[in-house]
Amino acid sequence: MTNLRTTALGLTLGVAGLSAASAGELTIATVNNGHMIEMQKFTSVFEEANPGITVNWVTLDEGTLRSRVTTDVTTKGGQFDIMTIGMYEAPIWGERGWLQALEFGEDYDVDDVLPAMRNGLSHDGNLYAAPFYGESSMIMYRKDLLDAAGMDMPDNPSWGHIQDAAAAMTDKDNGVYGICLRGKPGWGDNMAFLSTMANSFGAQWFNEDWTPALDSPAWNHAVNFYVDLLTNYGPPGSSGNSFNEILALINAGKCGMWIDATIAASFVSDPSQSEVSDVIAFAQAPQAVTTRGSNWLWAWSLAIPAGTKQADDAQKFIEWATSKEYIELVAETNGWSAVPTGTRQSTYDNPNFQEAAVFAEAELKAILSADPENSTLNPSPYVGVQFAAIPEFQAIGTAVGQQMSAALAGDISVEEALEASQKAADREMKKAGYY
Repeated sequence: MTNLRTTALGLTLGVAGLSAASAGELTIATVNNGHMIEMQKFTSVFEEANPGITVNWVTLDEGTLRSRVTTDVTTKGGQFDIMTIGMYEAPIWGERGWLQALEFGEDYDVDDVLPAMRNGLSHDGNLYAAPFYGESSMIMYRKDLLDAAGMDMPDNPSWGHIQDAAAAMTDKDNGVYGICLRGKPGWGDNMAFLSTMANSFGAQWFNEDWTPALDSPAWNHAVNFYVDLLTNYGPPGSSGNSFNEILALINAGKCGMWIDATIAASFVSDPSQSEVSDVIAFAQAPQAVTTRGSNWLWAWSLAIPAGTKQADDAQKFIEWATSKEYIELVAETNGWSAVPTGTRQSTYDNPNFQEAAVFAEAELKAILSADPENSTLNPSPYVGVQFAAIPEFQAIGTAVGQQMSAALAGDISVEEALEASQKAADREMKKAGYY
């Protein structure tokens, strides 16, 4: 492991304005999440197996990554040879010809990839991105604090129960907050969580005629509940917190509960990273009036933009990084509890993984229960749980995320935030010609 880490420290990291890669050189844009950072440490393994190919990394936070890759793929700029994208972008960009379809050999075993992941990354039978890790969302909580409060955690608790548990676990004098949730603005950031919460309250992004439904009583109820919950029982500065900020808080013992990506389970249950790993337990996402759409479905995945001149080498890297062999490499180096999960059935069938990963059963249950085709209480015209799979959603979700973050920060009221969100969504949908 020492050699791998040493190599990783010597890697050339990309910066803004990086020019297109030369022959044999791959430039990969990725997100600054733990499993992606870990992948970079194994770069030398790929390079040694593929002489003549070198890898450069551009590692960005979620919001910046989405902005940079969207600009590059729409202009065919050729700045990146491999992009880290998800279930929102892959089918839309694939349909528009902005991505190259992926083709794998028999040894790759495409059928081993969970159907939810394959389907979400495909369009018209073509796979346009390969999942590096997949996820749903679930509750991660400190069982010691809940036990001390004399409470339990049902597997599908109500939001009312979550509120009661958050109140019972909050101890602000000692810096412990009952609940931590995303507040940083972004369609894939605070709105990924808040959309699932709103779904469970009976809300939806659009009505059947594609008119935005953000001014509904269900959205009002959900967002007021969210703001009150974090105002009373969340940490200061919640409107700026995203995945990595909350991961640091919970690993330091500062959060009683966290409802977020299932992939976080491998980090919060790791004693080398978390001070409270031995008391963390898991449950399915909360519900209000329905379980539909209460937990999201996502995969951080690797795709080849049409603008690259290194398509063959890019395909080789993606096939390696998303293979069974890569998962086994991580397991051999870091242990089975540290492998990227949510992608392959063989991972969950492996007895070594089952023994090492205390979260395995809860994670798989969450992934399998998420249904992008039926994610709202009332009929909706769109596919997607925490997003609507239409090109216009990125702009709409970004605008709404900014309003929700402002409401959480107390800069505007929830009602003002939803009114502005409705107007922004209406403007985008009219401009796109939906009505």
